Amino acid sequence: MFAFLSGRPCLDLTTTLQVRHRTPVETLRSPHDARDWIEQAGLAEGVAVGDDGLVRLRELREVIHRLARAALDATSPDPADVRRLNDAAAHPPTVPRLTGGSVRHGGDLDQVLSTIARDAIDLLAGPYAGRIRECAHADCSRLFLDASHAGRRRWCGMAACGNKSKSAAYRRRTRGGADHQATRPSDEHSAHS
Repeated sequence: MFAFLSGRPCLDLTTTLQVRHRTPVETLRSPHDARDWIEQAGLAEGVAVGDDGLVRLRELREVIHRLARAALDATSPDPADVRRLNDAAAHPPTVPRLTGGSVRHGGDLDQVLSTIARDAIDLLAGPYAGRIRECAHADCSRLFLDASHAGRRRWCGMAACGNKSKSAAYRRRTRGGADHQATRPSDEHSAHS
């Protein structure tokens, strides 16, 4: 149900509200959705999330989105959002545990929110803050970290948005060529008349 294409957990959280620039689509509709996202993101397993927890997760999402947009747009962040992010990060983060050769994280909702907030602080205050991008596909508003060598990545992912954009551009070029071919004979006919 959830896609994790943004390159950072904090940016992945912002994408749980999709198509922000048109008709937003909320994917965190219930506490169950919030638990699923937390688990699928690999942040923690079995976290208790109630209605209040859902609201808190969505609020943190919006704080991070506004701060990431400020970094993207090279504008000053809202001090109230900075305070909210710092407050969320003040709790201990989730705890990693080695289990059967793999790492699993545990903790409560405060620890999950702290882990996400700390990731956002690390991103926004670090050298990659200038690499936050918004997907160039017209139907996508996903923020992502451009970790490409050249720093010119345009889409959140090639499998979805990149291929759709390239296919649409190809269809436009092909259609434009067909339109050009269709008008050419009549242009030649009028030139000979």
